[in-house]
Amino acid sequence: MTSILTNNSAMTALQTLTMVNKNLNETQGRVSSGLAISSGKDNAAYFAISETMKGDSGMFDAINEGLTSTRNSVATARLGAETVSDLAQQFTERVAFAQGSGVNLADVQAELDSIVEQIGTAISQSTFNGDDLVSGAAATQTIVSGVSRTGGSFAATTMTFDSVNLGAIQTALDAVDVVTAGATSQAALQATLTTAEAQLGLAIDAATSLGVTEKSIEAQQSFLGSLTDTLDQGVSSMVDAEMEEEAARLQALQTQQQLATQALAMANSSPQSVLSLFR
Repeated sequence: MTSILTNNSAMTALQTLTMVNKNLNETQGRVSSGLAISSGKDNAAYFAISETMKGDSGMFDAINEGLTSTRNSVATARLGAETVSDLAQQFTERVAFAQGSGVNLADVQAELDSIVEQIGTAISQSTFNGDDLVSGAAATQTIVSGVSRTGGSFAATTMTFDSVNLGAIQTALDAVDVVTAGATSQAALQATLTTAEAQLGLAIDAATSLGVTEKSIEAQQSFLGSLTDTLDQGVSSMVDAEMEEEAARLQALQTQQQLATQALAMANSSPQSVLSLFR
């Protein structure tokens, strides 16, 4: 039966076209955004998990950036300590030279004073962005190195290292006076070498300690970088759209849209055939 009041074919074609247009809009949205899941309505579970993982990734990335600043401070301090160690080695060599007979101790002392001055310059320049790890009294430094999830709450994980007191080494070497010691006794002169060697050992220890700290920070940064990459890859696998599939689906839906439009046009034109019955 054909009715001019109710066009069942047109209603069916319209429903089909509406559904095709809805799917087409969704596919176009995935293609334009690159996301298969962009909100909770797409997949509530995956969306919640991905947002949590994004938050974790952001925190680890921020901590990594903070460690970069600390690493630069430690690297600058380590360079200063190595410079002081080299200068302390030169100082010790000149004091050892002063132990010989017939040496002009005044000339040696002038060299030693110059080296001590260079040590002071190295110390004053061994700061990064105002962060001084070399000239004050040695103290334990604490830095945030990560975050743990325990029982649903966050807690910072930390690393500790010790700053060094290169200023004390400079002060001790500055007190060495081979002229006065030489005029006192051979034992006093030999004592200056003992002092120089002791301060050289402290300078080497300081440089080594800072080098170990710098290496530890670099290792932690490498771990955080890998961890962030892993989290980002996990989020991607959950919410990113498969562009090859979306491209194929888009072409198929565009074809379906054209066919559904034509079917609706044909359904809308069918009642016109009733007119022929009245001619």
